[in-house]
Amino acid sequence: MFTLLQVAVVDTLMEELPLEVVKPDFWVKALPVIQVWAIKLLAVVLIFLVGKWIARMIAKFVSKALNKKKGNETLAAFMSSIAYFLIMIFVLIAAINKLGIQTTSLIAIIGAAGLAVGLALQGSLSNFAAGVMLIMFKPFRVGDNVTGAGQTGKVHEIQMFSTILVGEEGKAIIIPNSKITGDIIINFEGVNRLQD
Repeated sequence: MFTLLQVAVVDTLMEELPLEVVKPDFWVKALPVIQVWAIKLLAVVLIFLVGKWIARMIAKFVSKALNKKKGNETLAAFMSSIAYFLIMIFVLIAAINKLGIQTTSLIAIIGAAGLAVGLALQGSLSNFAAGVMLIMFKPFRVGDNVTGAGQTGKVHEIQMFSTILVGEEGKAIIIPNSKITGDIIINFEGVNRLQD
């Protein structure tokens, strides 16, 4: 049934394998460990897939909630992506923890990196927060004649980090949003325009 070559190959493999693998006692001890790790890996995949689905649903909910008001498309897209990635970070940490890997040091590294990025981008983050406030509370709209941060002009565009006014003789005036929200804003269009 077996050729001499096949028997020689099997004999060679048996000699090369450690004795523990060949003994039937090895598989009796190894099978429970393999089963435990297979269940852990299945749980990790399940946590990741369910977490990703939940992250997508929450991101869609945030996007729809912010898109109900006109003019919030940029904010809605940005906030929904932030929500998605924050949830995915928690999902990945939960999946890694399920494997039995200690995640406390990983969480500390993520926190330290977040602090470092926050300190490095402090000015930009304050401009971003001011941009969110301008988009949500709308003290002025595109096309309004306003004075803000000591500059007067017609609002051309409200961006996430800055606002662009068109001044006298068509000059573009780019003002950081934190300067606008931190100063007096005069909207020459009147109060009725703000209530629309």
